[in-house]
Amino acid sequence: MTTTTQNPSSKAPSHFVYSVKQKDGSDKAVWIKVGAAWAHSDGEGLNLILNLLGQDVNLTIRPNKPKTE
Repeated sequence: MTTTTQNPSSKAPSHFVYSVKQKDGSDKAVWIKVGAAWAHSDGEGLNLILNLLGQDVNLTIRPNKPKTE
């Protein structure tokens, strides 16, 4: 059986998600890891898990495809 998404617990994430904030008076930024993403097996999207204010938020990203009439 083929699925369009992969189970996030089954393998390491393909991407990490960061919050990037510029330090005052410095040209360096602070990168804070806030989540991870796993690529869909069909190659057309990602499942994201973000940790925001102590809560896990699950998101799915898919391409914006034009609707056919």
